[in-house]
Amino acid sequence: MFIEKLKKHNPALIHTAVRWHQSGKLLPDTYVIDLDMVIQNATFMIEEAKKRKIELFFMTKQIGRNPLIAQKLMELGFAGAVCVDVREALVMKEAGVKIAHVGHLVQVPTHLIPEIVAAEPSYMTVYTIDKAKEISRAASELGVKQKILIRVNRPDDFLYPSQYGGFYEAEWEETVKAILDLPHIELVGLTSFPCFLYQEEQKKIVPTHNVSTIKYAQTFIEEKFGIRLMELNLPSATCTGTLADIARYGGTQAEPGHSLTGTTPMHAKEDLVEKPAYLYLSEIAHTLGEESFAYGGGYYRRSGVSRALVGDVKHLQEVAVLKQDLESIDYHFTLGASFKVSQSVIMAFRTQMFVTRSEVAVVSGIQTEKPVMEGIYDSQGHFLRR
Repeated sequence: MFIEKLKKHNPALIHTAVRWHQSGKLLPDTYVIDLDMVIQNATFMIEEAKKRKIELFFMTKQIGRNPLIAQKLMELGFAGAVCVDVREALVMKEAGVKIAHVGHLVQVPTHLIPEIVAAEPSYMTVYTIDKAKEISRAASELGVKQKILIRVNRPDDFLYPSQYGGFYEAEWEETVKAILDLPHIELVGLTSFPCFLYQEEQKKIVPTHNVSTIKYAQTFIEEKFGIRLMELNLPSATCTGTLADIARYGGTQAEPGHSLTGTTPMHAKEDLVEKPAYLYLSEIAHTLGEESFAYGGGYYRRSGVSRALVGDVKHLQEVAVLKQDLESIDYHFTLGASFKVSQSVIMAFRTQMFVTRSEVAVVSGIQTEKPVMEGIYDSQGHFLRR
């Protein structure tokens, strides 16, 4: 999906990965992240966000919940991490990284709410009154008041399967009334997901109906209850180029994820300011007939992978990656030609590293031709070795 952009904009990352693989420094089934390129991409976003007065929370699930990168992003001026689930929140907490937002897309489990509230997240999203009550009880015991967002929905909104949740319009009045009666939480804003999506035919990222729902809900709630909802969290497809639109629709919070590595769907088609900052490294394990098989483990079903580079530091040949069988475990990637066993395989596709069994190598100095291994982690953000 991103192989051409990777070749064009970050050939040094390819060269480093192949050289280190051929020397045994990197193993197959490893995502290799160019730390300096991530920082460069993030810097563009931070500078634009400051102009637009938008608070940025970084998403790390797609880069394996990596705490080292999270710490670097905090140093740049990000407000903290948006944690897609409680396990990610615990990784960030352990690393000393500020939790800016948790509970969206996955609610915090009941028996972990006290620990998460004690970590002082800036915002928590709730989908039910019951969850709001649990947070209020935990906050009461800690003597704090927790800021919360609620997720709002209308029938024409776009939601991904397995990500449904929040409050329908008919529930807004009852929900807000119940939340306002809870003494240790403060309703400060609204959210939904996805608020923006890339439309290939238009060659741009556009707002979804979810944005109009958030704006409609804001007006309804503010007029009905006489309160101000100061925070509008508008996530999805956030990159430097979308921050102006987020501000135009009243957004106060944005949550870049794939743009940190230059790998949103739009980055596959257009040349944007963010450049590719990771690749997937594998190795030819064996051949059968006219096909070769590279070690798997890092496949993501929405990857869009179709091409790979195979070879060594002297020569890389581009080859087709055959379509993966979604009913089978990704033990291997199947390549449409026969290659020598042990040759390096480079792929660049959309991923969610946290749902893979891959290793994640974070490397600095690639762009200055002085690469340094900062650390090798598992896909859940735990340090393995250097």
